[in-house]
Amino acid sequence: MLVNFQFCLMKHIVIVGGGFAGLNVAKELGNRKEIKVTLIDKNNFHLFQPLLYQVAMAALNAGEIAYPLRMMLSKYKNVTVFKGVVKTVDPYNKIVYTDFGEIEYDSLVMTCGAKHHYFGHNEWEEFAPGLKTIAQAAEIRRRVMEAYENAERSQDPEEKRKLLTFVIVGGGPTGVELAGSIGEMNRYYLSKYFKNIDPKEIRIFIAQSAPALLHTFSSELSAKATLALEKLGVQILTCCKVTNIDANGVEIGHERIEAGTVLWAAGVRATSIGKTIGFSTDQSGRIIVAEDLSVPGYPDVFVGGDQACFALQDGGTLPGLASVALQEGQSIGRNILLDLQGKRRKPFVYNDKGQMATIGKNSAIAERGNVKLSGLPAWIIWLGVHIYYLSSVKHRLFVLMQWGWSYFTFGHGARIVNKEWRFYPNLPEPAEPAEKEELIADNACVLDSSDLALKGNLDNSEKSF
Repeated sequence: MLVNFQFCLMKHIVIVGGGFAGLNVAKELGNRKEIKVTLIDKNNFHLFQPLLYQVAMAALNAGEIAYPLRMMLSKYKNVTVFKGVVKTVDPYNKIVYTDFGEIEYDSLVMTCGAKHHYFGHNEWEEFAPGLKTIAQAAEIRRRVMEAYENAERSQDPEEKRKLLTFVIVGGGPTGVELAGSIGEMNRYYLSKYFKNIDPKEIRIFIAQSAPALLHTFSSELSAKATLALEKLGVQILTCCKVTNIDANGVEIGHERIEAGTVLWAAGVRATSIGKTIGFSTDQSGRIIVAEDLSVPGYPDVFVGGDQACFALQDGGTLPGLASVALQEGQSIGRNILLDLQGKRRKPFVYNDKGQMATIGKNSAIAERGNVKLSGLPAWIIWLGVHIYYLSSVKHRLFVLMQWGWSYFTFGHGARIVNKEWRFYPNLPEPAEPAEKEELIADNACVLDSSDLALKGNLDNSEKSF
C-alpha cells in the first residue's frame, strides 16, 4: 500500500528517527504551511541518552529522561508522528518502505542513530549488554541488583567473590560513568541495606584497549578522572584486549576475570540501513555526507546524528555526541527551508562546545579549547548543562529534585528487581485438575425463560452469519 502525503504544491519531508537530530529538524520545519512533515521512529518517545546510565544505575527512572514525541511536537500542526520501522529506502523513486506501508517524499532526513559494536562477536551481547535503550538500561539495572541480592544470601566464598565482581569493557564516557556509579553505590548505599556484603569485597574493573581512559580528553584530565575512579575502588586495565566473554566472566588475553556482571561500553556502529540502501559508508557504517549534510549524488537525502560521517579539515570526523546531532538537525532543517525559497544551501559548521564526563558526586571533568576543569566546578557545569537540555520543565524539575535528594541524603532511586511478568512462563504445561472441572453457574445466574429466549435468538443470529 502506498501512503501518499504529497498535496499539490506542499512539499513532504520524511524524517527517520526521533533523536536529537531528527527532533530538531522537525522543530525547524514546524508550522510551515508549505511543508508536510512525517517523523517515523520505532519508539513513540524521545530519549535523553546522556542520562541513560543513571536509569541503569537506579539514580533516575526512565520516565524522567523520556518524553512522548507527539507531546513534544504537538504545537506543530504540520508534523505527524508514526511509530514504525523503516526497512529500506528507494532514493531513485523517493519512496520509504516501512512495516506499515510505503511513503513518498520530496526530501528525506535519515537520523537512525547507532547500536553497539561487538567487533564480530555479537554473541557477547547476551553476557555483556550495552547501553543505548531504556530496555537495556532496565536490564543492566536488573543484573547489577540481582548480583547484590544473590551475593547477600550466598554461603560460597568463591561464588560471592564472582557475584561482587563487575567488569566494564570500554573506557569512554559511558564506561567511566557506569564504573563511577557502581563505585559510589558500593561506598554510600550498600552498607545501609545489605547486611552480609562488605563493600571492601567488591571489585570493579574497566578494561580499556587504549593506553588511557577518555582518550578524547587531554592527558591531564584523563589522569584526574583515573585518580577519581581509583578512589572509588575502580581498577583500570589499559592496553588490554578482551578475547572472550561468557556467562561466568571475561578473558583478557591469557588472563581471566570471573565476574557476575559484565557491561559493554567499548564501541558503536551506525545502523545498517545505509549499506542496505547502497550509500557510501565508513568502517563504522556511517553514511558519508557532503558539507551540507546531504548524501553525495542524492541532494534530497540528508543524514544527521550518529548515522552521519562528516569529515573535518584535519582529516578526522565529528564524534557521536548529542551536541553534534542537535546542531546537525538544525542545519538540515534550515537548508530544507532554503531549498524551498530557491536559495543556496549553507555548509554545516560545527560549534564545538567542548566535552564533559562525570565520575561521581562532586567529581567530573570538562574541557573546551584551552579551558580545562575538574572536580566540583566541572561537576556543577555538568549538572547545569544536562538539566538545561532535558525535554521539558517538568523533567528538569523532577530530575533536579531527585538529584538534590540523592545529594543531601545519600539516597538512591528505585532498586527494584523484576523481570518475569507471567504466571505461566513454561507453557504448554498441564492444568491443575480443578482447572479442568466444568464451570458451574452461581444460583443467582440461572437463566430464566426470557433469558433462554434471548439465548435462542443469539444462536440463530450466529447461524445466519
